[in-house]
Amino acid sequence: MNKRKKIVVCLILGIILVCNICGCQSNKEEKNSILRVGIVTYTQDDPFINALKEQLKENLKTMETKDMKIMISERNGDNDQGDQNEAVEEMIDAGCDIMCINLVDRTEPSKIIKMARQNNIPVIFFNREPVKEDLKQWDKLYYVGCNAEQSGKMQGQIAAKYIKKNKKVDKNYDGKIQYVLLEGEAGHQDAISRTDCSVKTIIGKGIKLEKLSYQFADWNRGQAENRMNRLISQYKDGIELVISNNDEMALGAVEAYRKAGYEQAEWPVIFGIDGLDDVLEAIKAGEMQGTVYNDKEDQALQIAKLAVEIFRGEDVNRNKLKEGRYYVSEYQPVYSSNVEDFIKRQTR
Repeated sequence: MNKRKKIVVCLILGIILVCNICGCQSNKEEKNSILRVGIVTYTQDDPFINALKEQLKENLKTMETKDMKIMISERNGDNDQGDQNEAVEEMIDAGCDIMCINLVDRTEPSKIIKMARQNNIPVIFFNREPVKEDLKQWDKLYYVGCNAEQSGKMQGQIAAKYIKKNKKVDKNYDGKIQYVLLEGEAGHQDAISRTDCSVKTIIGKGIKLEKLSYQFADWNRGQAENRMNRLISQYKDGIELVISNNDEMALGAVEAYRKAGYEQAEWPVIFGIDGLDDVLEAIKAGEMQGTVYNDKEDQALQIAKLAVEIFRGEDVNRNKLKEGRYYVSEYQPVYSSNVEDFIKRQTR
């Protein structure tokens, strides 16, 4: 009888042990079937970044399968790197598997990298490229974005082509183009690269430029409008060209001229970078002459693919990355002659 009891007890314990093991496996499988993605942007007030983020969220949701659900959390750094660090820490503590981060300050990712590494959370930086030495600190750090120099060169090419074809841009017929430049922010590498490359490219095409003013407007439409209001008051109709580091500031210039009472024929030519919907419409209306399309759809798709692949432990797309960690999207020129193509792309 005692022997029988022992056998029964052993059988019961064996069943319990098997159930527990299966339960753990089931819990693990359930946990692993959910990809938790954290998206943290530098601000909530940048239309281009917001559009990219929404496209990214849409792409991630389309990549769900019956075996893998995707949960998305989002925060912004409110234009303060310390606040962004705290937001990232909270999302890591909440159990995010992968972080997608648009840095406030591209030179200050160290704390984020340290937290991610300690918790083994891969990070995909996007739009604002960390310094190369920082990105090489760990093999689970990636970057998806564009080459700022390419955008500046392309903007310069678009502007030079237009100026050469339209002699009336030189309103005072002095053989020089008087210009102002709206810069993103002081010390920002993209702003520096876009400014330098755009101006040098125009000059390199044989066009003489005369600088009237460079103004920082922090990538912001309202600030750019204020800066342009002062410049219009100072130079009247003497501004012949406005070069802007991004479309938001270019739209600020457009708004300033709309309100200044000048006929559209008296406006300077205006060029931006990004390809925002409002700018595409402004080009169509003749209020702007060109922009450089920053392919947010391509970048959002690559970020989503990379996040899913990292989570699954696959290497298909990662093997195509430059140096195993960089995806560089190509810019595209937008003129009045092809702007309809880009407008149609937005409405698909």
